[in-house]
Order: sequence, then C-alpha cells, then structure tokens
Amino acid sequence: MNPVNPCRFATTVAVSCLFVAATAAAASSEYRAGETPYLEREDVQEFIAERAEAGFDREWLVELFEEARPRQDIIDSISSPAEALPWKDYRPIFVNDRRVRRGREFMEEQAEWLERAEERFGVEPEMIAAIIGIETDYGRNTGSTRVLDALVTLGFDYPPRADFFRSELGHLLELAEEEDLEILDLHGSYAGAMGYGQFISSSYRHYAVDFDDSGRRDLLNSWPDAIGSVANYFAEHDWRWGQPVVARAEVDDHPEELVEQGYTARFDLDELAEHGVRPAEGETVDPDGDYSLVYLEADEGDVYYLGYPNFYVITRYNRSPLYAMAAHELAQALYD
Repeated sequence: MNPVNPCRFATTVAVSCLFVAATAAAASSEYRAGETPYLEREDVQEFIAERAEAGFDREWLVELFEEARPRQDIIDSISSPAEALPWKDYRPIFVNDRRVRRGREFMEEQAEWLERAEERFGVEPEMIAAIIGIETDYGRNTGSTRVLDALVTLGFDYPPRADFFRSELGHLLELAEEEDLEILDLHGSYAGAMGYGQFISSSYRHYAVDFDDSGRRDLLNSWPDAIGSVANYFAEHDWRWGQPVVARAEVDDHPEELVEQGYTARFDLDELAEHGVRPAEGETVDPDGDYSLVYLEADEGDVYYLGYPNFYVITRYNRSPLYAMAAHELAQALYD
C-alpha cells in the first residue's frame, strides 16, 4: 500500500506483514478486538449509513459485518512488525541464497512480461522481481487472512490506524464492484494487502493494470498483471531507470536531524558536509545531486548511506528504510 509501517502502510502494501511470525513474537496489544458485536456499535452503523448513501446496498453491507470476524491476533501482530527489527536481523529474512535462487527462476519464467514491463514503464526486471520476492516469495505466500476480517478489525478495533483502515475498507467495497470480486473469498496479509505484489485496496484501485489485456486487473492470479502493476506503481512514483539507489556514506557523528527528515532526496553535498556527512571513500556520486541520509544498524555497527531519489521511490511502496534497502540488495543479487 505503508507503508507507518506496512505494516507501515506505504501507499501500497503490507509486505512483511506476511513474515512477522518468522521474525518476532507478536506483542500482546492494549487494544482488544470485538468486545462489542460490530452491528451494535455506533461507528459501524455510521459507516454502513455512509456507504449506503454512496450507493451500496444496505442489506449487503449489514450481511458483510455479520460475516466479519474480529481477530485479536491481527491487532497483536500489527503491534510487532518485522520493521521493528534492526537491519542485521531483518536483512537475512529477505536477502538470502534461497530467495535469490527463486528470484532468478522467477525472472527466467516471467522474462517476457518483465521485459515488456521494463519497456513500457521503465523499471528494471530485477527490481520488479525483488519486490515480488520480498512481498510473497514469488507467490508462495500471499496470505491466509480474510481481507474483510483484517480491515474491519483494524478499522474498528485499532484506534491508532482506524481512519486509514476504514478508508481501505471503503476502497475494498469499491474494488469488489469494479473488478467483480467476491469480498468473502479474498485473502491476504493481516493488514489487508492482496495478491502477488501485496496491494492494499486503494493501491489496487489506483495503480493496478490489465497488463495481459484479459479485461480484468487481476493481481490475485495473473503474473502479467502483478508484474505490470508493480512496475506501474514505481513509474507513477517517478522511478528513474538506470539510476543508483544508494551510496555508502561516512559521518563524523550520528546526525539525528538529517535522519529524521525522511527519505526524500533533499540535501545537496554541501548541506550534508555541514552536518559531517560525506560520500564514503571510493564512492562516486553526482556532485550536483540531492540525497537523503539512510541509517541502519548492521552487524559491523551503525552504517550510513546517501539515498538517491530511487531510494525514496522504494519507500513509497513500503516506508521502512529496511524494506527499501532489502529490495535494493535483493535486486542487485538478482542482477549479478
């Protein structure tokens, strides 16, 4: 979508939502799911009334909420996302020999569509493959949580992100109508992301493409549509084909004020130098470029990178710098 973590809900996806069980034990949240039946709640009745006024059948909406099941495990899981891990523990989950091997097999199997996506959208095949590899291990794990349960639970029982998830629930209703989807049959991550590329409902609606010209945008079953949609998402966020993602940096001291600025490439080299930040020895960078500062906790200690605009684009898929760096490194491994 997260990410906010994507479980930071970038605008699109909920990536490591699928892998949280493998990375950290879910915390017990202070928020409780389903203490009051949904249809007895005023906020649910208001939501139903709003959607009915927008043209949806009221009886159908009531039936959906009768079917929705509160899931405490979803709330507990979103309290301990994989992005809470340090880089040294996060990286091995997504950048490892098995995933590289599977990624290369995937690129061979889907070479035609990856090449078409590169030609049409200007996004390298290895980057598309890396995103799909991190999100679902090339389709092996697209999530088993019913999307309706995830969005209702988080939209009405998780106050920190309730507005976001209620909005996504509204998008899910629209999406089901537009793409002729049966809501009760949709499954995905515990944050409601779906398909091979793990798009949340709003991103599905805004960025998915019918890349195989089947007449439907099918991110659940069509590899061409998934590949084209990931590429389109990157293109819409101004991915620059053939341009770098990061360069190693050296710092005199931890420049918290730069790290906290986020990942928009906004600092030139002179501004970075004023804060004791410079390209690492041997790194060649554009002297007229703008950069962000990326900080990670690695095995060898704290490490820093200059983030190019392309790094920022990856964080639009998932706002975690850990995710963006893992996607970059996996793409590099697939290209090598």
